[in-house]
Order: sequence, then structure tokens, then C-alpha cells
Amino acid sequence: MIDVRDLDVELGGMAVLDAVSTHIDEGRFVGLVGPNGAGKSTMLRAIGAVLKPDAGTVSLDGESVHDLPSRAASRRVATVPQDTSLSFDFDVRDVVAMGRTPYRSRFRSSVDPAGEEAIERALDRTETEEFADRSISAVSGGERQRVVLARALAQDTPILLLDEPTASLDINHQIRTLELVRELADEGKTVIAAIHDLNLAAHYCDELLLLSGGRILESGPPERVLTEANLAEAFDARAVVSRHPVTGAVYVTALPERGGDREGRVHVIGGGGTVSRLLYVLSVAGYEVSAGALGEGDSDLETARLLGLDSVAVEPFSPIGSEAREAVAELIGAADVTVIGDCEVGTGNLANLECARASDALVVVEDRPFAERNYAGEAARELYGALVERGTVVGSGEVLGAVASAMERNP
Repeated sequence: MIDVRDLDVELGGMAVLDAVSTHIDEGRFVGLVGPNGAGKSTMLRAIGAVLKPDAGTVSLDGESVHDLPSRAASRRVATVPQDTSLSFDFDVRDVVAMGRTPYRSRFRSSVDPAGEEAIERALDRTETEEFADRSISAVSGGERQRVVLARALAQDTPILLLDEPTASLDINHQIRTLELVRELADEGKTVIAAIHDLNLAAHYCDELLLLSGGRILESGPPERVLTEANLAEAFDARAVVSRHPVTGAVYVTALPERGGDREGRVHVIGGGGTVSRLLYVLSVAGYEVSAGALGEGDSDLETARLLGLDSVAVEPFSPIGSEAREAVAELIGAADVTVIGDCEVGTGNLANLECARASDALVVVEDRPFAERNYAGEAARELYGALVERGTVVGSGEVLGAVASAMERNP
């Protein structure tokens, strides 16, 4: 459907696109992602014949889009720009009707039943019909964004280009808009959208093009494009790539840079969400952090995975078996400090505390008396008491300092 070959674009004496080539099949929803200034908007403008490239070609079904008459190009490609400000004061319905301009004769006015149907359908699908008779100057920025999308839908083209289509929308209408765009692609329309939110792009798009420095760094399915290495190269950012626990889509979590003044390894024992924040704080501080054993579905385990930490997982509501126990013992053996969170202890996870006995340095977090969270009886009480005698007991807000002190005592 769309073939881009060796596209070069210079703006203000600077190369914005450099030998960009890609092929996009009919009925695909393709997301353009990348840092600001990567060339996403410029690429959309070149594909839509709004901007003529300095070199290279953009072909639609074998025809150069830049050789097509304006009216012919507008029957093939509709664009929703990033800037949706309008310099005229028409009713919303009239603005949407402007999408039918490529189909109207310049020399005679005629009834356009297909056009009227397209306008009503566009108003309905974008949920703008309720304020169709309102002046465009009287609607909000988010509503105006939806009106401009409706105008593009009324244009009834096989190709739709969207530049940051959710930028002015609240979260509810972000989802509704991308659900609509996904439906349009499923119905056969080819969609290319510059999308700032990587997680929305991964969830809704069939393919992604990752632009960086005016070139395509990677292209293909989201799981191939959104890797930690690619994100580090394109955005110069530290990020963890995982799977969203609900949707199963690729999920990107951006992290602050690690602090340069903290070194060492810390193993954290927790569960039930008691150490999620602690895992984050220790990781950002610069420590190499591990966690476990934790049951599948536990929020502490999900946090560890989102942060890209080494972790030991077991089946939910199952005791820690010999293999998992060995893995925990190995992580504790490699750690300089072991932190025991303010978690509940039962017979299923008692093995975590047993493994902690081998730690060279212990920090015990106690916000609640152990008796309130002990479900493993006298054996657990005695074991916990022995760990407390060897370790440093602190509240949850004092862990970072306690870990630093333990590191100093046990270099």
C-alpha cells in the first residue's frame, strides 16, 4: 500500500530524515515512536504530500504521492495534524463537512448523498454529534481534536495519518480514540500514527517504527522494537520492558538513572506488596537488587519484574520447593545485605527466613509486631527472634540508611 524509499528531508539546513525506507501493507496500524526531534511528524508530512522530500520517493499503490494532483492525493490520504487550531469560526458540522472537499466539483454545487452519510457517520464514530451545531471556537481543545479526526474520517480515504492523536485528550477519550482507530484498521484502513506513549502504541499497533536521529532504528512487532537496548539507544533512557499483567501487551517502565554513590548487592524478602516501594528505592539508589521467593501474582514480584530485578518465583499459594529454595540461597549468598520486609510469614514461605540465616548482614523491617503477622507458629517466632538478634531492626522509612550502614560494616 505505502512504499517509502530512501527519503531525505532537510529543514533549516539540518537533516531531519536520512535515507528512510519502509513498506506498510494495507489494513495495518503502524505507530511511529521515538524521541522528540526524531522525524516522526516530518515523515507523516512527507507521506501525506504536505512536504516534498529533498530525495527519495513515497508511493501509494505504485504511484508517487508527490506526482498526484492535490485533489487525487486528498482522496487517498487524510491527515490529522498535531496542531488542531482553526483560524475560522464555523459550526462543528461544517468543519467535518470540509472533509468532503476533494469530492466536490469546483464549478457546480450538487447533492452528495454519500458525502452526507460519511459526515454523519464520522460525527457518530468520534462522539462529536452532540455538539455538531456548536461553533468550533466554543469547544475545548480535546473536543476540537475529535472534530478534526471526524473531518478526516468524512474524507473517506484508504489511508489515515495521525500526528499525536491523543495529545489533547483525557485518558477516557485517549482510549476511545485509539479503540476507534484500531477498529478502522481492522475494517481495512491503513493507519500511520505518531504516538508519544509507548505503552499505548504497543497495545494498539500492529507494527512500530522506532525513529532516532532521522533514521529507522528498528521496525516490526512491538516486542521486537521495544527492547531495553533499543530504548536506551533511541531515548538515552533507562527502561525495563515487561508484559502488562492484564493485557499481555509489551509494557515499558522508564526508570530514573541509578545513583552513582551506592554500590553493592541487596536481597529483599517480602510479599503481599510490603516491599514494592523498597525495591524501587534500593534500585534507584544504585544497588543491585534481587527478590524472592514470591508467589506468581504477588505485587512485589510484579514490581521486581518491572524493575528488571533478579527474582525467584513460585506457584501462587504453594510452598517454596527445593529448587526455589536453592535459588534464594544463591541470591542471598551473593548479596552483601539481606533485607527482611514487614511481611506475613506462614509455613509456605518460612523457607525465606531459613535461607536468611546464611546472610552476612541483615536489616529487618518491622512496622508491625511479628506476632500479628506470624502464621507459622513457635518455630517461626524463634527463627525470627534469632534473625532480629543478628540484624538491625528499622522502620520502613529507615531502610536505605540501614543498608548503607550495613554495607560499611561488612565491606
